[in-house]
Amino acid sequence: LAWHFQQRAFPPEIRKKFDSGSAGNGNKSHNNAEYPPTSGSQCNSDKSKKSSNCDVCGKAFKYDYIMRRHYRVHTDERPFSCKMCGKTFISASSLLKHTKTHSGVKTFCCTTCGKRFSYNSDLLKHTRSHTGEKPYHCATCGKVFGYSSSLLTHMRMHTGVKPYNCKTCGKTFKRNCHLTEHYRIHTGEKPYSCTICGKGFVCTGSLAKHRRAHTGEKPYSCITCGKKFAYNSDLLRHLKTHTGEKPYHCKRCGKMFLYNSNLLKHMRTHTGEKPYGCKTCGKMFAYNGDLLKHTRAHTGEKPYHCKTCGKMFGYSSSLLKHMGIHTGVKPHHCKTCGKMFASNSDLVKHTRMHTGERPYHCKTCGKVFAYSSSLLKHMRMHTGVKPYHCKTCGKSFTRNSILTEHTRTHTGEKPYECKTCGKRFNSRTHLLRHMKTHAKRCTIDTRLLEAGVPRENMQTPHREA
Repeated sequence: LAWHFQQRAFPPEIRKKFDSGSAGNGNKSHNNAEYPPTSGSQCNSDKSKKSSNCDVCGKAFKYDYIMRRHYRVHTDERPFSCKMCGKTFISASSLLKHTKTHSGVKTFCCTTCGKRFSYNSDLLKHTRSHTGEKPYHCATCGKVFGYSSSLLTHMRMHTGVKPYNCKTCGKTFKRNCHLTEHYRIHTGEKPYSCTICGKGFVCTGSLAKHRRAHTGEKPYSCITCGKKFAYNSDLLRHLKTHTGEKPYHCKRCGKMFLYNSNLLKHMRTHTGEKPYGCKTCGKMFAYNGDLLKHTRAHTGEKPYHCKTCGKMFGYSSSLLKHMGIHTGVKPHHCKTCGKMFASNSDLVKHTRMHTGERPYHCKTCGKVFAYSSSLLKHMRMHTGVKPYHCKTCGKSFTRNSILTEHTRTHTGEKPYECKTCGKRFNSRTHLLRHMKTHAKRCTIDTRLLEAGVPRENMQTPHREA
């Protein structure tokens, strides 16, 4: 049980009271902790009837014995145990109620839904789910609750008390259920699994969120624009786009951000931190998203496809650029030569042809490049890394384009055709090399024709261009 490994994290002065056996204004004895004094003189004494307040949550009690019993909620002392199953309880009355679960008798019935209960108190709590009654309210913020336990848990938001402590790492929690879930991080236990994909989870809440990835359910909607979200956290982030609120700002440059996560990412532009490394080639990245994109260069994964022609792409930006071929839209134009481009990034790269700018340089040999992709390819000459592997024969290559040409030696594909003689080739390089043989042949034929040799006597036939 979770309570076997939990410890309470209270201030020293309160812990001292627990350790000494006292609670609030009560005495040190536990013999009368469950029931009030039976002596007439004791019952009528001012001490027995003096109002007592809980030092932890501030709850007030008419009698000391009731407050001493209440303190067990905070200390987790459970002196009453069931002889049948060993389960322990804070009070004798709770143990008495529990024993009925072994007998199976449920004498109390809900008149609304027919559900049966062993105890009348459980029936009364249950009826609130039908009536909506919330008799417990927070004196600090006014929020109301259907159950006293819910109010007690809520009060920890105001007091900051986190009474549940993990023995492994020391982390503290406001709720016992949160400690139980956290403990599974250490044990590796994942008792809840998805029936669709089999993925395991430490808690039911995580499983419920995960299921939305399969069902597509989006229960949270924006009241301003109607946009729907699968998770409440995503909705809360989205709402800031309407209010324009940017509560997080960079102390170095003053830039404002909607989310703290974006600020943390932005800080890496100042620190130069690159915590994400590629396991294949060792390249480091500032953002996990950039690493995920980069790995596709090694795996060949192309998750984005064009709905018009079916062509696949490794990046959404590449698909967006490609769509310009179908739409013909090229909103970005070069001021120097007037050439149009579908994306601004292509225009920026193009302008380097005019300016001669080469912002990327090799730290090993000092060679400079106009494009980051060119530098990346060049670096493989120094590192010897060949990240592209042929699945058929296992041969490795420094470039994906070389791998593509190589795979054609296995498939027999020859997409490049000579328009002069019809001969086909598996690479553009081979086609261009072949075209030179026609240029030489044409030079020889011209000389033969000038010498009076008939075309039909020439060895190499030619197609008309």
